[in-house]
Amino acid sequence: QVQLVESGGGLVQPGGSLRLSCAVSGIFLSGNRMGWYRQVPGNRRELVALITAGGGRGFGDFVAGRFTISRDNIKNMMYLQMNNLKPEDTAVYYCNVHHIATGHDYWGQGTQVTVSS
Repeated sequence: QVQLVESGGGLVQPGGSLRLSCAVSGIFLSGNRMGWYRQVPGNRRELVALITAGGGRGFGDFVAGRFTISRDNIKNMMYLQMNNLKPEDTAVYYCNVHHIATGHDYWGQGTQVTVSS
């Protein structure tokens, strides 16, 4: 059974930082595409950052160099380091693994990030 469990969300002031973690079990990160998405109620889920199966990186336009995505293939973990957070970054953040062989997408349950003074 594939499970993705996010952690690290919370309340932070504008300009602050958070590091999100995603523990993955039941599927190997190596060789698959993984990423972070976010969603605000009433809006569609949007891409924050991803790592392709080949190790390339991609980011949503709004990131503008503030976030870093990384993975640890040995621990089967992925991370999202978010710096210089803005109130508009407030959302539920989800980690995702796209299984290349089957085309199936796996999602975590989400972790709330709130940026407010």
